[in-house]
Amino acid sequence: MLNRISVAGMSVADELFDFIESQVLPELSVTSDQFWTGLSKLTSELGPKNRALLAERETMQAKIDQWHINNRGEKHDPAKYQAFLTEIGYIVAEPDEFEISTKNVDPEIASIPGPQLVVPIMNARYALNAANARWGSLYDAMYGTNAIGDLPLSAVYNAARGKRVIAWTKDYLDRVVPLAQGSHAKVDRYKIINDELAPALAYPEQYVGMNQNDKGELTEIFLQKNGLHIIIKVDARGKIGAVDTADVDDISLESAVSVIMDCEDSVAAVDAADKVLAYKNWLGLMRGDLKERFTKSDKTFDRLLNNDLFYTKSGKNLKLKGRALMLIRNVGHLMTIPAVIDRDGFEIGEGLLDAICTTLIAMHDLDQCKRNSLYGSIYVVKPKMHGPDEVAFADEIFTAVERMLGLAQNTVKLGIMDEERRTSVNLKACIYEAKHRVAFINTGFLDRTGDEIHTSMEAGPMVPKGQMKLSPWINAYEDRNVDIGLACGLQGKAQIGKGMWAMPDLMSEMLVQKVGHPKSGATCAWVPSPTAATLHATHYHEVDVLEVQRNIKAKGPRWGLKELLTIPLAQGSNWSPDELMQEVENNAQGILGYVVRWVDNGIGCSKVPDIHDVGLMEDRATCRISSQALANWLHHGVIDREMVMAAMKKMASVVDGQNVDDPLYTPMAPNFDGTAFLAACDLVFDGRIQPSGYTEPVLHRRRLELKVSQT
Repeated sequence: MLNRISVAGMSVADELFDFIESQVLPELSVTSDQFWTGLSKLTSELGPKNRALLAERETMQAKIDQWHINNRGEKHDPAKYQAFLTEIGYIVAEPDEFEISTKNVDPEIASIPGPQLVVPIMNARYALNAANARWGSLYDAMYGTNAIGDLPLSAVYNAARGKRVIAWTKDYLDRVVPLAQGSHAKVDRYKIINDELAPALAYPEQYVGMNQNDKGELTEIFLQKNGLHIIIKVDARGKIGAVDTADVDDISLESAVSVIMDCEDSVAAVDAADKVLAYKNWLGLMRGDLKERFTKSDKTFDRLLNNDLFYTKSGKNLKLKGRALMLIRNVGHLMTIPAVIDRDGFEIGEGLLDAICTTLIAMHDLDQCKRNSLYGSIYVVKPKMHGPDEVAFADEIFTAVERMLGLAQNTVKLGIMDEERRTSVNLKACIYEAKHRVAFINTGFLDRTGDEIHTSMEAGPMVPKGQMKLSPWINAYEDRNVDIGLACGLQGKAQIGKGMWAMPDLMSEMLVQKVGHPKSGATCAWVPSPTAATLHATHYHEVDVLEVQRNIKAKGPRWGLKELLTIPLAQGSNWSPDELMQEVENNAQGILGYVVRWVDNGIGCSKVPDIHDVGLMEDRATCRISSQALANWLHHGVIDREMVMAAMKKMASVVDGQNVDDPLYTPMAPNFDGTAFLAACDLVFDGRIQPSGYTEPVLHRRRLELKVSQT
């Protein structure tokens, strides 16, 4: 039974109260009474507004459903459809031309394009690795993955493979930091002469500094390209340096410039205990003392946050940050959580709790160390907002939080996830509502696809999941995000981001494909691991994103609402039974592989093999697509319940087999009556009636159900 304490008219879970009182508030200027009284007031005032906005979503969806039902069988009329959406307020009038006025934005956000990691905040090891992924070894990233076309065959170092990696890397240096004459592969010794690199660079300004050991021997050479640094590590006694013609032991790249510590799609947080774990890790990151103990080869180590890097140039001591700039992703407006019952008897909105607690915790960085933001800002990413009214509400929330905690207005910088259809069609108006604090917009293809299916559920059967990227709306969506962001003055003040590479084992493929993100004008794009961040950093050396943005902006908008609102209907499709079954089983496998870990083990992000045995990073967004895709086909009779249930049971056995070596795993077969299997079925068979097609209501309910049964 949850123990609670009464404070400021609220009922608060003991563990949350104790955490705030004993770990967060000490060392801050915020008093206990100030915090709890402020929380009570804020939730009582903003809770009704939150609920009203959610009701508006349902009302809007009901009108859209009815329109499609009324127009079923008629040829789709884009002009008529757009007029209808405008009439009901789904599309709003665009504001006049404006530019955002966000101030005190750190360069990692404002002016340095680079990879962005997203990691679950509830896993301390992942969080530390991500924060430390500001720097990564290019040699290790190339050697340990399939980046050069194949994987290492064993853990024993293979000299021939090492030579291939070195050859690739030095060829790469020739492209991004070329010598005035010759090749890096032919250098027999690097020297610093008169504060310049010898042999000379084609662009001498790319040399920014060096380090020497106590003997005066050169140990590190600091170069830069497009604002990102490259470190050539020199060590004639090193494993690689000992056999290298120029004694180069490694190449280190500035990699994950920024990191999103995620409280949302990649975590499973359903109660006070879960939220405290998330907040505790965020506190450790903000105080700089997060530690994770681990054992390797019978030795125990403490993983800590990296220190900054130091080097010299022209006799001056210089410094580079050793850690990525950290943003915190809150949850959206939808869910409530029993950690706090407000003074009106309602569960607190989870988004309100996140806003207050993550901002409060970030004050440790502002007040004590400023190791994260040197400019005195707190960066919060806000997902799953539907239209400008909901963005305005987010701005209102953080204005109230700042006032409550005694922070200057707009200390909190807001990241707007452009991942819901009503936000996409009104993106300029959304940015306008947060024009004084917006520091980030990002396309979220996965959630956006889920909402595309759900919003137009009654229009007809949709194309299969894999064909969505070929649909007209997706190009319009991705390009409009950049076009509108640039038109609103985000360049030099805020990030314009792109989505995740979801196949963490396929780094060779990523090297080929993901360069498309900086080429599209994205100042950041998501990667699933520190290794992927290092490899993706090479793309930002090759592409001058700021120049790309200037060219895009000069040409003006590329797409209108007509293209964006094109519904991805599977018109005229005649799938064979085998094609249908493969699609159903693929979706079922992804859902089950993700949900079973979410519900049974509280793991919010998993690598799940697809039907072709390709490991895919699954989170709530990918689960939303798969469940909505099946719900849509069920609704329109493309498939039937018996077919889907047979696929669910078959794939449950497959997923059981994939997890046979996990001692914590609970099999779903042969009874198919466990909480996880039932949750997966709920997502599919009740998917059409889930709010906006979200997975959270089902997953939270089933996870809480299981936790209660285990107490």
